Amino acid sequence: MQITRQADYAVRAILHLARNGDQRTATSTIAEEQRIPPSFLAKIVSQLSIAGLLHTSRGARGGVTLARHPKDITLLEVIEAIDGPIQLNECVGDEGKCSFDDECPLRPVWCEAQEDLITRLRGANFADMVAKGQAAV
Repeated sequence: MQITRQADYAVRAILHLARNGDQRTATSTIAEEQRIPPSFLAKIVSQLSIAGLLHTSRGARGGVTLARHPKDITLLEVIEAIDGPIQLNECVGDEGKCSFDDECPLRPVWCEAQEDLITRLRGANFADMVAKGQAAV
C-alpha cells in the first residue's frame, strides 16, 4: 500500500509552508524547492485550498499560506484532502461488500489496522514534524 504521488507532494508542500511560518510563499518556490512539477502543484494547491488547509492569493505579491497553525493541521487531513478517506480494504467501509461477511477472519484485522493507521496520522501534526526536523539538523 502506498499513498499517491499527489498526496506525497501535498504533504511536502504543507511541510514547506509550516517551516516558513506565516510567510506567504510563491508556488514556484515550493515547486522548485520540493521538486514538484509546477502544473501538478497548482492542482494540489487548489484541492488543499478547497479543503480549508491553504489560503491563496494572486498577483505580484501572491502566493500561498497555511489556513491554520501547523499544530492544527494533521497528516491525515492532508492525505484525505487529496486521496479521500483511507480505506485498507473495501470490506472495512461497508460490511456488505464481502461475500464471506460474518465468517471472515480477515475483516477484524483490516479494521484494526486501518484504525491504527488513522489514529497515527491524525496524531501527526505539522508543528511537531517541523520541530523534529529542526532538532535533527
